[in-house]
Amino acid sequence: MIHRVTGIDFATTTPDGTSRARGVGIPFQGTPGPLNALTDVAGVEVGATTLIDGDGPLCVGAGPVRTGVTAILPRGRDGVGQPCAAGWYSLNGNGEMTGTTWIDEVGSFNLPVVLSNTHAVGACHTGVVQWANRVAPRLGRQWLLPVCAETWDGYLNDINGGHVRPDHVEAALDAARGGPVAEGSVGGGTGMNCYDFKGGNGTASRIVPYGSRTYTVAAFVQANFGARAELTIAGRHVGPEMLDDNPLDGDWFARDLDGAPPGAGSVIAVIATDAPLLPGQCRALARRVPLGLARTGTTGSHFSGDIFLAFSTAEASGLASAFPLGPPGEDELGTISFLPWGRMDTVYAAVVQSVEEAVLNALVVNTDMVGRDGHRSPRLPLDRLTELLGGRP
Repeated sequence: MIHRVTGIDFATTTPDGTSRARGVGIPFQGTPGPLNALTDVAGVEVGATTLIDGDGPLCVGAGPVRTGVTAILPRGRDGVGQPCAAGWYSLNGNGEMTGTTWIDEVGSFNLPVVLSNTHAVGACHTGVVQWANRVAPRLGRQWLLPVCAETWDGYLNDINGGHVRPDHVEAALDAARGGPVAEGSVGGGTGMNCYDFKGGNGTASRIVPYGSRTYTVAAFVQANFGARAELTIAGRHVGPEMLDDNPLDGDWFARDLDGAPPGAGSVIAVIATDAPLLPGQCRALARRVPLGLARTGTTGSHFSGDIFLAFSTAEASGLASAFPLGPPGEDELGTISFLPWGRMDTVYAAVVQSVEEAVLNALVVNTDMVGRDGHRSPRLPLDRLTELLGGRP
């Protein structure tokens, strides 16, 4: 769908003209939204702070720096404090996502989601709390339990240098907007690798017809997982034919990760929808994320933290009592509408399809990156991919 103002087909192309995965001809199932992004779900806003500085040998605290912060506002800046039905799932727990015990308790959350590197979770948590006190001071009077998640960028980045600060988190939150979403080496995805190629941020969406209505399901991934030999694209197991030029494989694992094998890393996925869902149905969406990841080849490494969040932006007054800001009303009751469980299959399919495409967008919309100690992460070679897929892209 061509954007009527810019003339760009955002489903296939970034605002700067870079081709996304379907823009280079990789085929996908399902119909994307106009932006093919998390922001196709009305009200969702995404922002980022990208930190790139320095080259050469690692000097902890000085760099080189290849990291950042990604912020997701489920209901936008004006909707902070309004809860969303939510559920989460961990395929492999070698990672962190804060706020999940409260989501388990009440089936919802009411603050932004922030993604960064493994050792920046504390700064992210502090940054969200500071930001919430600034933009919604009444909300700040009660407990604040942000959702902060991470993947490890220490191959390229001075991860122990404390370069992500709370003010960077606030800047990412302040920058959050609707519209096209930046992909590749940006925000929290700046220093990440995927299938031993340059990875990072990716997003995609699907339109789901439902009777007289139409719903949107969308995925955002911070992709930092997978071994080169696993990579599968459009059903073709291309990884074994791309094993050359792989500086991420070999001695650096033994030196930096105490012998962790290829495939070590993590992936965070955030699923958004405007379909009215129960918290348990949101969790069911999060459980479908691994099926989309598996289409790209991963088998789920023990050393990979694979944690997924799903939320619905549909209005549900029954969730508000989990976050009271005033005295209870007399005989106060909440209500919530939801899709029948037996009608969820098309929504599940949309999750699987959008996750697969989001991962491949993170790979395609990228460039080579050199980080600390000269560590290099090469981009996915699109010309080689074209040959391997029989000239289809």
